[in-house]
Parts: sequence; structure tokens; C-alpha cells
Amino acid sequence: MRLKLAALTAALFAVGVAAQAAPELPVVTLTLKDHRFTPQSVEIPAGQPVRIELINLDAASEEFDSLDLGIEKDVTPKGRVSFVVGPLTPGVYSFIGELHADTAHGAIKAIAAP
Repeated sequence: MRLKLAALTAALFAVGVAAQAAPELPVVTLTLKDHRFTPQSVEIPAGQPVRIELINLDAASEEFDSLDLGIEKDVTPKGRVSFVVGPLTPGVYSFIGELHADTAHGAIKAIAAP
């Protein structure tokens, strides 16, 4: 029993140290207002994961949807959701607000380092 407890303690300590050592990801904030994304286009570095913070200022739900990225995320009215994209190869990755696709659309541009 003591051996199991010692192994569990060591494993939890290792996870805690690894979590503290993990670098913070760059953050890009997208806002939904009047069923439109702002900014409509964002640039991120290619080859590096980036955290997207999506803030919905509307009184209606929305679904962030990108076939290019393989991501679908629901965001509640006046809510927020966070998710990671990448690392991406250089290129343009489109996204829409599936519930208001006529106005809610945009792109993430992954830019190669010079």
C-alpha cells in the first residue's frame, strides 16, 4: 500500500512540475457581436499552437465551425470558450459561425517565420 501511495505521489508531483514548466501559449481573442467576428482575419505564427479565446457578446448562441481546422465549438449567449489551434502549416484556414454563416465568417492566416 505504501509503495502505491509513493508511486501516486511521485506521479502527481511530476505532472505538477511539467504543468508549471509548460510555456504559455500565445492568445488570440475573437469577439462575436451582431453575428460578426472581430477581427474577421487574424495572423498567427505557423508551426506553433495558439489559444483562441472566443467571446460571444450576442444574446444568441453561436457555433464556431472550421472544416479547414477540424474544429466545432459551441459558445453560449454572452459566453466564452477557449480552444487551441495548431501547430499549423502556412496557409489560410477559414471559419464560420454556423448559426449565422451569412455574416459570421473569417479566417486564420498561419504565417511562416521570415
